Amino acid sequence: VQKHVHVPMVSTVQKTVEVPQIQYIDEIVEVPVQKQVQVPMIQKVQKTVKVPQVQYVDTVVEVPVQKQVQVPTVQTVQKTVEVPQVQFVDKVVQVPVQKQAQVP
Repeated sequence: VQKHVHVPMVSTVQKTVEVPQIQYIDEIVEVPVQKQVQVPMIQKVQKTVKVPQVQYVDTVVEVPVQKQVQVPTVQTVQKTVEVPQVQFVDKVVQVPVQKQAQVP
């Protein structure tokens, strides 16, 4: 008994395919420039400074002493004095009136 096996045959067929074309559009984008700045380092350096010495010369000065003196106060005292009363007596005296006439 013989068995037949079907072996498939591979055939190569060329097929034309349309490939979509890609279009590149350049776009200019501003990129900020980063600069490097040198930052100075601060150093603390100890420096020896000559401080001039101050000399104090004390001078004794005589200060006059102020004394306090008791000053007596003057007091004004009211004193009642009796003044004698003077009585005036008026006397009416008739004085004759003289007329003067001018003579032309």
